[in-house]
Amino acid sequence: MSRFEIALLVLLGVIWIPGLSALAGVWSGVEYASHGFLVPFVALWAATAHRQHLAAIGARPVPGGVLWIGLSLLVYLVALSTGDASLIGLAAVATACLVVLALRGFEWVLTLRFPLAYLLFGVPLPPDWVSPVIVRLQLLMSGVAVSILQEAGVAIHREGNVLMLPGDRNLFVAEACSGITSLITLIPIGVFIAYFTESRLTRRLVLVASVVPIALAGNLLRVLLTVEVALWGDVDLATEGPLHEWAGIGTYVIGCLCLLGVGALMRRLWPDRPGEVEA
Repeated sequence: MSRFEIALLVLLGVIWIPGLSALAGVWSGVEYASHGFLVPFVALWAATAHRQHLAAIGARPVPGGVLWIGLSLLVYLVALSTGDASLIGLAAVATACLVVLALRGFEWVLTLRFPLAYLLFGVPLPPDWVSPVIVRLQLLMSGVAVSILQEAGVAIHREGNVLMLPGDRNLFVAEACSGITSLITLIPIGVFIAYFTESRLTRRLVLVASVVPIALAGNLLRVLLTVEVALWGDVDLATEGPLHEWAGIGTYVIGCLCLLGVGALMRRLWPDRPGEVEA
């Protein structure tokens, strides 16, 4: 890397401080977006898997590379002026792609298509898109949980997202128990596992698709366990404090293990033929 390229990247880093601060504010303030801090590091690690091929290609900058970088800055400034974190995130991905294109060439972009595309998982989703999904998931989780508990003989009823427990106690199925956090954060994990552990496109698609039932089943189990703790203990104990936090972490860990299990099961039931590589 030349001194000019180093100086250029440092300058871009300084210019991008306001944009990165805006993204960090969303990642730290919204629970289902907290994985955004890890996305750039995972993408960078994924890029290192191609270092030998990139070294063989060599740098082939496109003509007018400075203009491409200038275009990336224009996109960034427009996004920053809107104050929309989603647009700023998309501008960050576009900037990364255009900088690689300008300094290293089209073949680098093509080779790094997975790491560059993976950066999209760090783009905050618009709240207007996520809020209706959260509401539907809350209703789904609370409704299914009540049906299961009633079948088990528990005297429990539901009013919206509020579970009516015996003894005039109420339990609210909050956003954290809707499954939205597990769903949004497990999808990048599923894509990463699928890309690096599966050689066939069909197995990759099945593995990523399995995130949805795994995330929902895990959070349904979390709601059921929360109700059981509230029934035999205290509502505050079940919904606040370390126990509730560890339940969320446990749900996430179990989800990751289930994804690995699904991949292992598919490779056993649906093995590769000798010499076959589908994708």
